Amino acid sequence: MKTLLPAALRATHPMRRLFLLTCLAASSALCAAPVYAVEKPAQPKLVVVLVVDGLPQEQVMRYREQFGQGGFRRLLEQGAWFSNAHQAHGVTVTAVGHSAVLTGAYPYQHGIIANTWTDPVTLASVYCTEDTAYTYIGEETKASDGTSPANLRVSTLGDELRYASGERSKVITVSGKDRGAILLAGKTGTAYMYMGKTGNFASSTYYMKNHPEWVQQYQAGKPQDRFYGKEWRPLLADAAYVNDANDNLLSDADAEDKRFPFTYTSKSGKPDADYYGKLNTSPFLDEMTLDFARAAIEGEKLGQNGAGVPDVLGISLSSHDYVNHSFGPESRMSHDHLQRLDRLLAGFFSYLDKRVGLANTMVVLTADHGFPNVPEFSQAIKRDAQRLDGKKILEAMNQHLSEKFGQDKLATTWSNPSILLDYKLIDQKGLKREEVETAAARFAVTVPGIANSFTRTQFENGTLPQNRLSTLMQRAWNRQRSGDIMLVTKPYWYFGSGAHGTSHGSPYSYDTNVPLVFMGKPWFKPGAYGQYAEVMDIAPTLAHLLRVRPPSGSEGRVLTETLR
Repeated sequence: MKTLLPAALRATHPMRRLFLLTCLAASSALCAAPVYAVEKPAQPKLVVVLVVDGLPQEQVMRYREQFGQGGFRRLLEQGAWFSNAHQAHGVTVTAVGHSAVLTGAYPYQHGIIANTWTDPVTLASVYCTEDTAYTYIGEETKASDGTSPANLRVSTLGDELRYASGERSKVITVSGKDRGAILLAGKTGTAYMYMGKTGNFASSTYYMKNHPEWVQQYQAGKPQDRFYGKEWRPLLADAAYVNDANDNLLSDADAEDKRFPFTYTSKSGKPDADYYGKLNTSPFLDEMTLDFARAAIEGEKLGQNGAGVPDVLGISLSSHDYVNHSFGPESRMSHDHLQRLDRLLAGFFSYLDKRVGLANTMVVLTADHGFPNVPEFSQAIKRDAQRLDGKKILEAMNQHLSEKFGQDKLATTWSNPSILLDYKLIDQKGLKREEVETAAARFAVTVPGIANSFTRTQFENGTLPQNRLSTLMQRAWNRQRSGDIMLVTKPYWYFGSGAHGTSHGSPYSYDTNVPLVFMGKPWFKPGAYGQYAEVMDIAPTLAHLLRVRPPSGSEGRVLTETLR
């Protein structure tokens, strides 16, 4: 009589079949594969996410040897840091970059395509975090002020953590800019932002009706007034700045307020809106931001959650962006500001260690975008660099389209870095949309300083060239909110109508390559990592470690190479 064997056994090698039959006959206890327990590291008590507005990776490397022991040096030596990390989308500005940090999503999904854009339907200007249904608490609120995350279409890591914890985890964010705080806080966190007219940090009625007592006490102390009359002078000896750009490269270098030392006063002789506004371009705004973060830790008992769940503290440090805009990343002012920020971070990490314990704290540091050099500096080192006025490009494009199609104003609006076309007029005149788009795009690349142009039809049909630049621009384009002709400058050129300073927003590495550091001994293996990484990888990596689902639009990867 033949033994009937399962098909899987009949197809198995005879020796393995003998082993399997033996296992079937023996006790299951003898043949079962051993089970090994995998010990997971404890959950952090606090996750601190630091975003330095406008910090290129190259500045961290260039000034590394001058850092003290407790700030950037601590992060680089005790953390897992990526030298090849990028904001991997084509429009590298503050709102877009901050949106990426804790959503893990690209603009085509999260919907924040710029700081300000033009609505393609109404042609109204839209500020990224504006929401007229809400107002600042105790502060003047203009229609275009940032008061809620209504325009953010996806969830954040904080939203998912609060969902998983039954709303018991706290998510608090603070920034010198409304968009810096709101886009880190997501839908269910609480954002506080610097008020340029009063120097207060305040929230909006989207989050609460009134400030908690700890905020009221903090505001009553008027800590913003302590810098009145103070000077910002170089922190280091003159020799430390020998490789920085000469101040004379600034087009308005003769102005007293464009050279060290800077004094923070006002014409009124006392703290007022003029004085509070000046603090933006100083080390003092970052100092106040970190002080408010300390107050939030104390007031909200962050890292000491009675429910035993992690809390999140998001801190966006805005001053470096203001300094780089005004003077360029090659300047003494930018160099010195980063050294001062390094010392401020050292003090904050020391505080965290005493208050929560760094062994209980997961720290991430990144930036929302990098920075190109001031065009005058680039020209001095033989680079082709200038500023481009988008509105003048719009005018010239309309002239070209009028000559070609016999119709004026087929292009309606400049919305950096794109142009909106009047499709209704195009249809009324019996013109073909794609032909007008193609003509506009071809004209654009004849403009000095423009390297590439892409059309709505290309984005919608997925027919862009197969290269990285096109990929970054596709990610940056949102079907409902973006313009119809998207422009890309040549390297080192940028869109701006001013006569001095610099700006950002391109898909080139000086704008995309930013710091990315994870610190927390129980979770991360320290070291320098050369693998390609994206800021979009932060959210899924933290979600993995916090054991919560990734944010709804997350496309990043878990940076497993850094994990213990």
